[in-house]
Amino acid sequence: MEWSFQTAEELAAALRAGDVTSAELTDEAIARIERDDKVINAICVPDFDRARAAARGADQARARGEVRPLLGIPVTVKESYNMAGLPTTWGMPQHRDYVPAEDAVQVSRLKAAGAVVLGKTNVPLGLQDIQSFNEIYGTTNNPWEHDRTPGGSSGGSAAALASGFGALSIGSDLAGSLRTPAHFCGIYAHKPTLGLAATRGMVAPPAPALPVDLDLAVVGPMARTARDLTLLLDVMAGPDPLTLGKAHNVALPPARHERLGDFRVLVLNEHPLIPTGSAVRAGVNRVADALADGGARVERHTPLLPDLTEAAMLYTQLQFSGSVARFPVDSYEQLVTRAAGLSADDQSLDAARLRAMVFSHRDWIEANNRRELHRHGWRQLFAEFDAVVCPITPTPAFPHDHNPNPLERRIDIDGVEYPYFDQLVWAGLATMPGLPATAIPAGRSPEGLPVGVQLIGPMFEDRTPLRLAELLEQKIGGFQAPR
Repeated sequence: MEWSFQTAEELAAALRAGDVTSAELTDEAIARIERDDKVINAICVPDFDRARAAARGADQARARGEVRPLLGIPVTVKESYNMAGLPTTWGMPQHRDYVPAEDAVQVSRLKAAGAVVLGKTNVPLGLQDIQSFNEIYGTTNNPWEHDRTPGGSSGGSAAALASGFGALSIGSDLAGSLRTPAHFCGIYAHKPTLGLAATRGMVAPPAPALPVDLDLAVVGPMARTARDLTLLLDVMAGPDPLTLGKAHNVALPPARHERLGDFRVLVLNEHPLIPTGSAVRAGVNRVADALADGGARVERHTPLLPDLTEAAMLYTQLQFSGSVARFPVDSYEQLVTRAAGLSADDQSLDAARLRAMVFSHRDWIEANNRRELHRHGWRQLFAEFDAVVCPITPTPAFPHDHNPNPLERRIDIDGVEYPYFDQLVWAGLATMPGLPATAIPAGRSPEGLPVGVQLIGPMFEDRTPLRLAELLEQKIGGFQAPR
């Protein structure tokens, strides 16, 4: 039997039943990677010797009667996580030889849960792209169509899962970096509530792995089913043992509902700042129809929805003000000059990005205060709704575009070009207020490319969008292996 596309849940059951060993699963996964990854280039740092040793150890542990949630299951890890003995570069050539001495907290949790780590997956330079290519490791291709991107920055992990290279992966998300690759590759991913999962050791080299509370950015699970997302989130969730973990344990509330017909869902497919392409619009509508057919209450409009234009502007300000915080002084002064030259009438997202790059601390505090007002607005919305269904990006996976200046790139939406980074507004809808969001497959484009949508839920009620994802998987289907 071939095991490569079985779910983690199915593999765990087969391991418990003695139908297969972890050593056999690991050997099969390695053989598939060695055969197929020459074309995909998802696994940028293989760790096969240690994986085989970990698999043998998992089989021995099971024989001793040990029970752990991921015992013996092959997984991958995004390159940006520290793993002792392996390089962590974030795709930056100047750090190609940086090798951390300790595992990131999430890598430690994977290993403690019994997972077998096959290796690390590719990322874009500095994790700052919607694609996954860099000078050190090259370009990762979409398994569905190799001249297209698998997304970024967790594109290597998404491509690995779609290709059968392990049952699970862990990634991170600041600008849709879990959700966009899931959408582009036809898999599942979950952006947890901000602060739910500890991030220590998911840090750019050569910075020390400190227990810092990141703004906007989270770490989270990727899988080929919704139930596997929940399995992995339960391993990842929890505060850092060096800080809040000294006093707090995680006790996520259960999903609000167990039946599809009990959910109250707001469906969005239009954004005031960028159109939604026809293929993605069809995916959103397919999910909306499935919800209605299952008896859920589905609405398309509500006065409770926070203003989408202001939300996008706030997200842009918070994201880009943080992204340049460590720019060299000369580069920063150039940005100040350019921002000063903007017309006061220019309220485009491009202008917002440039202004945010030179924010004062006072500017940031004002933006953060407005974010808190949006968070309160979302609390009021989620008193009336259980989830929001909306796009992740306006299009399916787009062709590789390696223009070294991403501000010159354009995204084609049904034949009309728009600024490249404007496509982030949908991802930012959940990121800016720190809400959980689950990416699910929602069909195929006319060209046969995967299309996904995101299910946004209430803060720290991650099990609600995850449960809805599971119910929709039963209703409309889920992952399909690339043909």
